[in-house]
Amino acid sequence: MTELATPPATGAGPVDVTPLVEAIEHCYAQGWTDGLPVVPPTPALVDAFLATTGRDPGEVIWRMPQLYRSCTVQLAAVNAVMAGCRPEYFPVVLAALEATIDEGWPGSGGWQSTTGGGPIQIVNGPVRSELGFNSAGNVLGPGFRPNATVGRAIRLIIMNVYGIRPHELDQSTQGTPGKYSLCIAENEEESPWEPLHVELGFRPDESAVSAMHVRSCEFVDNRHTAKAEHVLSDIADTIARTGTVLRRTKRCLVLLGPEHAQAIAGQGFSKADVKAYLAEHAGRRASDLRPAGKDGVTVHAGAGDIGTDGSWQGMSRPATDEEAAAAGDAFVPMVRSPDDLLVVVAGARNAGVSTVCHPLGFAKKIPGRALVEARQPR
Repeated sequence: MTELATPPATGAGPVDVTPLVEAIEHCYAQGWTDGLPVVPPTPALVDAFLATTGRDPGEVIWRMPQLYRSCTVQLAAVNAVMAGCRPEYFPVVLAALEATIDEGWPGSGGWQSTTGGGPIQIVNGPVRSELGFNSAGNVLGPGFRPNATVGRAIRLIIMNVYGIRPHELDQSTQGTPGKYSLCIAENEEESPWEPLHVELGFRPDESAVSAMHVRSCEFVDNRHTAKAEHVLSDIADTIARTGTVLRRTKRCLVLLGPEHAQAIAGQGFSKADVKAYLAEHAGRRASDLRPAGKDGVTVHAGAGDIGTDGSWQGMSRPATDEEAAAAGDAFVPMVRSPDDLLVVVAGARNAGVSTVCHPLGFAKKIPGRALVEARQPR
């Protein structure tokens, strides 16, 4: 069907959309899509996006030296158009890309990883309400154009600019739905603590995007108790699930639902207290790791961690029978420091549900961060 069945309100006749359909099919033929239809990036649309920033279209945002590829401001605009963004979202797209790069995973093979992760972007500050980002119900799901399209723009840049496509440079074994788009806003209004961007050094009246490479999002449904320690112990258990254990220690993003966050804060916990509790209790007994064949993570502290000089310290090796016996039933912490945890309040205050986002491992920093450029007058 290539005609609109209902004439526009102006009274004009049916509109022939054949050229649009053909343009979308052309984008498919060029391999420019993530599997879903894209908006054809006409020069006029790209120029409208570039008009929202004072940056030079030819400015290189980041080079991926091992692939000899670079992303310019103009290429970012092209992919933001195709993702379905509105022009006024473009400064957020640029900040989201810079925050993703700032964390350090793109240059360390994270985008090509077999575990199939991708970046989550967290939007803070006034831009959330100005552009209509969702921070409440269904925050990780569909239904909101800014969340869906800003996150999708980053994925299209990864695929189209850097050439990291499935069955080619993207080596993910199974992947994750978050690789289509994973962009949220923090629910600052219902958070009992300072928002993430303020914690990271920005002013409350500034807009910022933070980013972290994650490979899965796992919910924690605990509406059975009002005791803070019970809820936090449940979250700690999810952080330390054996299926996510890859190296000796890990970093994690915890998305606390407003009900959990408010109940925990109401019992005297600061955000720092939450991180400290989780770091202390997120772990497994050696006897729990052994049946999963992961008792090797108890061997020589530092295995699989990133060193103080930024170099990899190697993967954990399997434990010998003697080492396994010596480890006995020792508690094996999975988080080496509260600083390796990120706590963000997001979602609706309608049930005791939170989410743990598991990363691939240690990036250079947690999280990446970037300021949203003041948007230019249209």
